[in-house]
Amino acid sequence: MGASANLRNWLDERFGWDELMKFVRHKTVPIHRFSYFYFLGGMTLFLFGIQVCTGILLLMYYRPTPNGAFESVQYIMTRVPFGWLIRSIHSWGANVMILTAIAHMFSVFFLKSYRKPRELTWLSGMVLLFLVLGFGFSGYLLPWNMLSLFATKVGTNMTDQVPLIGHWMLVFLRGGEDVTGATLTRFFGIHVAILPGLATMFIGLHLLLVQRFGMSVPPSVEAETKAHPEKARELRFFPNFFLRELMAWYVVLAALGCLAAFKPWELGKKADLFASAPAGIRPEWYFMFMFQTLRFLPAKVGPFAGDLLGVLLFGVAAAVWTCLPFFDNSKDGRGKRWITGVGVFALAYFVGMTLYAYLV
Repeated sequence: MGASANLRNWLDERFGWDELMKFVRHKTVPIHRFSYFYFLGGMTLFLFGIQVCTGILLLMYYRPTPNGAFESVQYIMTRVPFGWLIRSIHSWGANVMILTAIAHMFSVFFLKSYRKPRELTWLSGMVLLFLVLGFGFSGYLLPWNMLSLFATKVGTNMTDQVPLIGHWMLVFLRGGEDVTGATLTRFFGIHVAILPGLATMFIGLHLLLVQRFGMSVPPSVEAETKAHPEKARELRFFPNFFLRELMAWYVVLAALGCLAAFKPWELGKKADLFASAPAGIRPEWYFMFMFQTLRFLPAKVGPFAGDLLGVLLFGVAAAVWTCLPFFDNSKDGRGKRWITGVGVFALAYFVGMTLYAYLV
């Protein structure tokens, strides 16, 4: 018996290797005109892996203190071999990961992939999206430059508008009443310990649910295959679909390499707690639609403060969006028209307000 057979037997005795390989060989992916949307989930997972790897490399040199954070990032970018490249890939990768996560969410919504029995798959995916946004928000402060300092002040000020627990949330996030070195240390712990632990747990749950219930087929394709079963097409996951997914990962990796090489992520000026806010301060693009909306609201809307009303509306909208699968119980599986309308409005509002904020 050869060494490979011995290794296979060893793995089979301990991990059920043969059963695992049997599952991989028999797993299939539906093929239809919307199949390319299936790549978005894998691309987001691949980008998360890149963030973990580059984050570990940066962690070897980064110092989460007010007197060392900016200097350590500066050292990474100027003295560490290829440090500037790793830092740029990490920063650009965070933005691309958020983009693919949002695109994945909207693709799942419009393909009605949240339908019964996949409600929990949708809920776990929404939790992961919120965690991804948390990664972006918490990591933004870590370079400890002027832009990240005041953007964090603006972002944490929004939590103060939440009724009853708002001020407590602000103090919890900042480690005090204002953004200081304690905030930097707290955000570092959230970014490298709490969020990765939660994300790993929910990624495992999400993948388990996807395997349990399979990949959803859009209602129109499902109706067509019921009427004409001979038109149903499937592709073996391994190696056929996996190789296609791998090509998509190569494209994403090439795009990240180009962005990092030709437009390295800037460091800016070191944060000064006593300086005034720089002109044109704004959050990252994925929070821009909220920021722009709050700017449009007047100081008072009836008996409510404008900022308070805006935060409450966004909170209610996020809760309703998360619970949409439980509202869509249409018998034909095509979804209720008003729910599709909500999705079209949400996408148009997100894109429109973001573009408006950058163009005006």
